[in-house]
Amino acid sequence: MSERTDALLGQMTLQEKVSMLAGASMWYTVAIERLGIPALKVTDGPNGARGEGNFSDGVKSACFPAEISLASTWNTELVQRVGQALGQEAKTKGAQVLLGPTVNIHRSPLNGRNFESFSEDPFLSSRLAVAYITGVQSQGVGTAVKHYVCNDSEFERNSISSEVGERALREIYLPAFQAAVQEAQAWSVMSAYNKINGTFASENPYTLQDILRKEWGFAGIVMSDWFGTQSTTPSVNAGLDLEMPGPSIWRGEKVLKAIENGEIDVATIDESVRRLLLLITKAGLFEHPEHVSEQALNLPEHQALAREAAAEGIVLLKNERHILPLQSEKLTSLAIIGPNAKTARIMAGGSAQVNAYYAISPFEGIVARAGDAVKIGYELGCTNHKMLPLPDLDLLHAREGAAERGLTATYFDSADFSGPVALTMVTETTDLSWFGQPPAPVNAQRFSVRCSGLFTPRETGSYTFGLSSAGLSRLSIDGQEVVDNWTRQTPGQTYFGMGSTEVTSTIDLVAGQDYALTLEYSKGENIPISGARMGCLPPLPADAIERAVALAAASDVALVCVGLSGEWESESFDRPDMELVGEQVALIEKVAAVNKNTVVVLNTGSPITMNWLDQVGAVVQAWYPGQECGNGLADVLFGVTNPSGKLPQTFPVRLEDNPAYINYPGENGRVHYGEGVFVGYRYYEKKKVAPLFPFGFGLSYTTFLYDALQLSAQEIGPNDTLEVRVDITNTGQVVGKEIVQLYVRDVAASLHRPKKELKAFAKVQLEPGERKTVTLSIKRDALAYYDDLAREWIAEAGEFEVLVGASAQDIRTTARFTLTSSDHFGGHPVQEGKRFGMQSTIGELLANDATRAMVDSYMPGVSNMEEVAMVKNWTLEQVAGMVPDMVTPDLLQRIIGDLEKM
Repeated sequence: MSERTDALLGQMTLQEKVSMLAGASMWYTVAIERLGIPALKVTDGPNGARGEGNFSDGVKSACFPAEISLASTWNTELVQRVGQALGQEAKTKGAQVLLGPTVNIHRSPLNGRNFESFSEDPFLSSRLAVAYITGVQSQGVGTAVKHYVCNDSEFERNSISSEVGERALREIYLPAFQAAVQEAQAWSVMSAYNKINGTFASENPYTLQDILRKEWGFAGIVMSDWFGTQSTTPSVNAGLDLEMPGPSIWRGEKVLKAIENGEIDVATIDESVRRLLLLITKAGLFEHPEHVSEQALNLPEHQALAREAAAEGIVLLKNERHILPLQSEKLTSLAIIGPNAKTARIMAGGSAQVNAYYAISPFEGIVARAGDAVKIGYELGCTNHKMLPLPDLDLLHAREGAAERGLTATYFDSADFSGPVALTMVTETTDLSWFGQPPAPVNAQRFSVRCSGLFTPRETGSYTFGLSSAGLSRLSIDGQEVVDNWTRQTPGQTYFGMGSTEVTSTIDLVAGQDYALTLEYSKGENIPISGARMGCLPPLPADAIERAVALAAASDVALVCVGLSGEWESESFDRPDMELVGEQVALIEKVAAVNKNTVVVLNTGSPITMNWLDQVGAVVQAWYPGQECGNGLADVLFGVTNPSGKLPQTFPVRLEDNPAYINYPGENGRVHYGEGVFVGYRYYEKKKVAPLFPFGFGLSYTTFLYDALQLSAQEIGPNDTLEVRVDITNTGQVVGKEIVQLYVRDVAASLHRPKKELKAFAKVQLEPGERKTVTLSIKRDALAYYDDLAREWIAEAGEFEVLVGASAQDIRTTARFTLTSSDHFGGHPVQEGKRFGMQSTIGELLANDATRAMVDSYMPGVSNMEEVAMVKNWTLEQVAGMVPDMVTPDLLQRIIGDLEKM
């Protein structure tokens, strides 16, 4: 492998080498045809393989559950199988790298992208990331673990600086990335948009060089997030190998000029190109350089796996009086109510979107499972859209007299519909997200498209139409302009923050009458993303909630399907609060008031406020479960699958309870990670704040007994492995799976530590009455904390407690052991090039030999005082304010002066 790489490097011109440091287009790297170096193709994940097409109209793909749903399974074997299927799906799209998994931490419940990452816990995230990556790469397809690092919110994500302490960085935010590259051998890493302590992630030498490459030994490539490169020389020198997408903005001639000026060494270019060539080799492209056409195979085995994963990811949060599982033989009538009942919320928004093969709604899945003997009724009740819903395809016809659904799209290689027609095709969606690449042979840099057809409403009434776009758009009906998003446009959150707000207008239409509908769009030359979306809200009965209540009152059980969608949870923006939107809370409360057997089904990717919890009989957290949404849900509701999911994120009672609340989302370009290592359940335990549902919580249709906890030793050394064995018995009447969770507590630590930290888990299946022994192992690393003053990991001698249970709060059995001697390991140098000043912490100043000596020269012996540990996380400015007699204004100015010279 290296011989071929070295040979090719020796034959390449400098211009050819530099050309490889940026993509050729949206999804391809640059090919060097002269030397037979093929282009590499990547595709978005992480819950599917979208290919080159847009979000809603490309070649169809399998849609697996979102990562938070996979995380709720706590099943690494299942996640690995999903990874294998994703690798196979990527191959059907001719891609060599799948852009996933996302392993950022659930720091706040408002993060718009929580659904796309695994957990608030670094250990759970690490184990699932390793399983996912191992599965994908077993198929000869690489992964791009993302977004490195501290991209834990979408607020101002392209510029904000995540101000995070070294200890929190090491203990919370880096472990999943470290496991991904060291254990799973991820082929690539994607840098984040944000800054880390003032320096962009895509040009941060500390995270990219010191940690990723030098400490962890990562040999793969680092690529930018899309349009996430921020510089030329700093990014190249920091080790960002690939700017994506292409054509390049920051590389090319700018790199050549920097080399000429002595700012970049050719050796640095060679290293990046060598890594790219090794990736191309690993992908097998030199043996098979041809790019295959994208295919939509819709494999039965992937359908079955998607259904299995959807069901196993569901978390049963409440089940009073054993309302669930539903029993078809005893059930006579069932009300299915809510905005998410007939709409399959299979995925959320942004890069995770795919054009799924199909989407089974809860209504469809439940009807199929319930059988003919059960009388089923449906009512919408209310809506929960942020943007107007897409129109029913049955109402659109591409041309008069034709049965073909959709609109006829006519493309022009101009911005004003002039010149010859470049392409004519039928589109089956009004969500036209080209993402910079319209269908060939249309000119991607500048084009316009006219989508025309007939709209035939089912009922008479007022219809509201809406348009949002990245570019200019307008809508006319029967020749009259209805929506103008062309001459008056307001910037909005659509299209990754590069699109407009939705412009709406209402028009009265008559049922059964054909209306000529024309949607026009124009893309200018300076817009990196292109797209237009037309929504249409049909007439909604004024008494929609009352009709739902009447149906519920007349039914044995009322299923209320509510939640959010990709319009509310998405890449590029955060949620404004934790509330259910629209009239959904009123719908739940009014239905529950007339039917004690009300079951609420939630499709969300993060926690919501549940002030109505005591009013309902059961709550099912279904997440965004992929294309088998309704079938997986029905399997759980009717007991075909016993729910075994557990929460990978704490659900707080209210937003104000979460640890990031005070500092979230940030201000003045910075967001302070003020909670330090006390993220998620670590904070709730520390502050004794009761959550609504704790981390690791989830009910079953059976019960489990924990007993006979045994440790393999009462004392261990730093190099030993402690085995923890516990017996689990299924004490119920049905087969079930239990997730055995092992937490560790340092009984008397030198630093403040969480009261418990997840360090092992196992999922076990048991028949009724069956008993099994579960064995879990922990080593030195599970006992260690990171000391940011000493800049090393410390497993401190002393007593530790093992806590085994069914959630972070439901601890069933405990035991203690002793670590006989301390172990200091993984020491790290101070960041190269780090500047010190008024905002430097005392810990940072004392961790550096030069600054420590300088501080001691002004205040002899202060670095050895025991009291210094109390203020090591304080800034120099804060200390000066607290002890002005000790750090006088004159002394402070002299210290600052010396620091600025370093």
